[in-house]
Amino acid sequence: MPMLTIEKASIADAELLTKIKKKTFDEEARKWLTKQEDIIDYNIQPSNYASIEAAKYMIRELNYYKIICNGEIVGGVVVTLSGKTHGRIDRLFIIPAFQGKGIGSKVIGLLEESFPNVLTWDLETSSRQLNNHYFYEKLGFKKTFQTEEEYGYEKRKKSVSLGVDIQSQSLEIRNFQVQNKDLSKIQYENCGMVETDYYQVNLTGSSFGNSNLMKSHFNNCNLSHSKFQNINLRDTLIADLNLSNSEFMLVTLGGVHFTDTNLGETKAPLSFERCDLEGSKFIDCNLKNIDIQQSEFSGMKINGILVEELLEAYYQVTK
Repeated sequence: MPMLTIEKASIADAELLTKIKKKTFDEEARKWLTKQEDIIDYNIQPSNYASIEAAKYMIRELNYYKIICNGEIVGGVVVTLSGKTHGRIDRLFIIPAFQGKGIGSKVIGLLEESFPNVLTWDLETSSRQLNNHYFYEKLGFKKTFQTEEEYGYEKRKKSVSLGVDIQSQSLEIRNFQVQNKDLSKIQYENCGMVETDYYQVNLTGSSFGNSNLMKSHFNNCNLSHSKFQNINLRDTLIADLNLSNSEFMLVTLGGVHFTDTNLGETKAPLSFERCDLEGSKFIDCNLKNIDIQQSEFSGMKINGILVEELLEAYYQVTK
């Protein structure tokens, strides 16, 4: 019987875990996408799965565990906690040579032991990975949704729930869950809701005004078509987001540091590292004292003049 443990990963583990993750997910792609090479399946090969910097981010900000079998690191698992009682398994990977030995099942059990307060676990997996469907269902996960691209699964522990008459004058709830209640179109004013957890809640069209949302945590949420106006986002972490086709207007980004990102602009100095800005345009901008080092700028123009030509002219003069 192999000796199996999970331990919090450190930055020093990022390179090895990324190597294992890439090998694992590439093998899954070879297995399930062999005849569909033109299809991109982000459940099989997640965004930035081969990036060491992305691994470092997850180690710093999430619960990233290395899976150790008989003293050897053979995989990893990433957990995101939402509030006190909800956990999400973002990525579970085990090097192909160690699959089929019961390691995955043991890892899920170790996670449940490590987070005894988590009452609900959820995850998504590719619709193509039939072995994953069997694996999670065997462990007690129930399918919550199914699309052409992915399946959603959830595993719930038994918990105490309390049905609530929302119209009552006083509402005293402590350490209970309010479940399966329609609380739509109700106004909450001057209410204390500190450390409240919202999970699988439909807040479409809701409005938050003059409210204190400091230290809030939004994870795996659909915020499309939302508006954020007159908001204090000081010391906020913005990471792993899809901001395609979004528009930023009258935004103060002074002193912000972007890594592995595609957008940015500020009055105070910014730092761009490992960013793909190909084809971007900077028009009517203050770029004084900008320092560009070790960057690819083929085709880059300043006022219609190729940077390569400017540099070539400079080198000719300075010879």
